[in-house]
Amino acid sequence: MPACFASRKLTKEIDMSEDTLRPKPPYPEQRQEPPGSTQKMQPVPDHGERSYKGNGRLEGKVALITGADSGIGKAVAIAFAREGADILISYLDEDEDARDTAKWVEDAGRKAVIAAGDIKSEDHCRGLVDQAIATFGQIDVLVNNAAFQRTYQDIGDISSQEWDETFRTNIYAPFFLSKAAIAHMRPGSAIINTTSIQSRQPSPQLLAYASTKGAVLNFTAGLAEMVAGKGIRVNAVAPGPIWTPLIPSTMPAEKTSKFGEQTLIGRAGQPAELAGAYVLLASDLGSYMTGAVIPVTGGEIMI
Repeated sequence: MPACFASRKLTKEIDMSEDTLRPKPPYPEQRQEPPGSTQKMQPVPDHGERSYKGNGRLEGKVALITGADSGIGKAVAIAFAREGADILISYLDEDEDARDTAKWVEDAGRKAVIAAGDIKSEDHCRGLVDQAIATFGQIDVLVNNAAFQRTYQDIGDISSQEWDETFRTNIYAPFFLSKAAIAHMRPGSAIINTTSIQSRQPSPQLLAYASTKGAVLNFTAGLAEMVAGKGIRVNAVAPGPIWTPLIPSTMPAEKTSKFGEQTLIGRAGQPAELAGAYVLLASDLGSYMTGAVIPVTGGEIMI
């Protein structure tokens, strides 16, 4: 099927209403063990499966996306595929979710490769880039999206091991992957980092996570300047509260029911609502953008 069409044909029975695709809280109270599963969430997130239509903006490109089994990464993979890109789907160990992402990519007429493993390892990160080159012969877009977080009320409850795990996942891995990918990137390539509104408005309960997202913001700005002469653009997307498996697997159940209600829009964002920002930064639509951060926050202002 051509990449310009949405895959898996719509039927009259599918409810495409905003209340279904973009529900407002309260959501059912729920709790999962990390890293969480998409299919166990209530409501199940919208990744653009039934709505995103591509326009060939990434025709002939190859993208490596971390955390592409679910959430924002899954939505970006679907959108990129429908824009014409082949995808290397990097994920930890959520095999069922990753296979589902691959099916959507393939339904769009593009190639999908799934690659399980821990991006905290520099060797694994290098291996992901090597796999992209071996399979597709190139790498044009790197999306550093995978993240780790936990919530705590007191700094004394955060172990040194967990602090290290958060930093190695959220900021070491983008460094490892960018370093490996840049060696193979041609002029016109793009790196897109996922930071967060937490980078500017840190919640004390997310001390480690927010600290890493502030680091990602600075990493984006510095790397953009470092590789500008190579013709490589480096930008970031800063999500606000987005409904992904990270939420029920890292937050108390009572907080999930009200997640996102503080935004001006009054609800959590759906992963599909971020896909356009990543397409902009990956394609010629964003050809004059580097070192930039796009906030997708439901109206919350990044100070």
